[in-house]
This record gives sequence, C-alpha cells and structure tokens, in this order.
Amino acid sequence: MPITPATETHSSTNGAAQAILLELVDEKGVTIGTAEKLAAHQAPGQLHRAFSVFLFDEQGRLLLQQRALGKYHSPGVWSNTCCGHPYPGEAPFAAAARRTYEELGVSPSLLAEAGTVRYNHPDPASGLVEQEFNHLFVGLVQTPPAADPQEVAATAFVTAQELAERHARDPFSAWFMTVLDAARPAVRELTGPAAGW
Repeated sequence: MPITPATETHSSTNGAAQAILLELVDEKGVTIGTAEKLAAHQAPGQLHRAFSVFLFDEQGRLLLQQRALGKYHSPGVWSNTCCGHPYPGEAPFAAAARRTYEELGVSPSLLAEAGTVRYNHPDPASGLVEQEFNHLFVGLVQTPPAADPQEVAATAFVTAQELAERHARDPFSAWFMTVLDAARPAVRELTGPAAGW
C-alpha cells in the first residue's frame, strides 16, 4: 500500500509518531470511541465521523476533485470538493475548513452546515468500506485551487449538466451521489434555482 498523507503517521506535540485516529460514533452520531483510520475502513467497516464539502464559484459551478492516484482508498476517481475525517475532538466544521485548505489551497468565503447523512458504501476495487456518519457543508470559493498533488490529481468546476455528463462517463467515488443528494436542499438554497442543482 502506498504511503500518502492519509495513511502515514503524524507527529504528536512531543515529536513521537502516532497513528491517525478517527471518532467512532453510534447511529445518532454520538462519539463512542476511536479507531485507527485504516482499521475503521476495513470490512465490514466501523461507523465513524466524516465530512463532505461542496464549494461553488460565483457562476454556481461545483468544484470537483479527482483523487490522487497514490490514495489508499478510491484513487483516481472524481468526487466532491473535499471530504475527510475530523480528528477525535475536532469539530466537523473546523476539520472541513482545514482539509479544504490542505488539499486544495483554498479557504471558502462562505461555509455553512448542510445536515448529515449516514451510509455504508463498500469499494469493490480496494475492499475497503465507507461506514460513515457524514457532516455536510456547502460554500463559496472565490480563488482558484492550488491543489496538493499528493492528495488531488486534478480539479474541475462543473455545471449541473456538465456533472451529469461527466458522471455518466468517468469513475466517481462510491459515496459521491449519496452525499450530493443529501446536500441538494442546501446547494439549491446557496446557488439559486437558475443553477439547476
């Protein structure tokens, strides 16, 4: 398995390396413990806290990212602007803003909560499972992305129609349509009826 920022350890305040931990939650999203990141995604998967971000430009186009080929989970597929996992004790909003900047080099000019969604999506290619209680966020971006190539292979701004065409021909993450559909009411409120979301 390739080592990427998602799978490598990070340093604690005393300089010692430690595994990346995720918050395990119950069906209501209440924290019940922690698990190492890769272990939480191994079949059958452990329900854990996650987040998904959907950022739009001033024309109402959605910023997509293609996940880097070195990612241990769902490499090379297209997905929403940013997704990830809060560290234990980290607020999902703070984690969403942090990872959006780390992966794409952008800070949203607006970021708003858009609800939660719970899902169980196996990834046939890797055998890993996304068993997640996902916090959704929508927002606006006014600067072009400057993506970290270890995290993101490519980016694209797409209209609703362009997304439908791309989704029909290109591989997308297993969770993409679930999180997009759950976020649609907030997306429509943000972008307005003319954008077609």
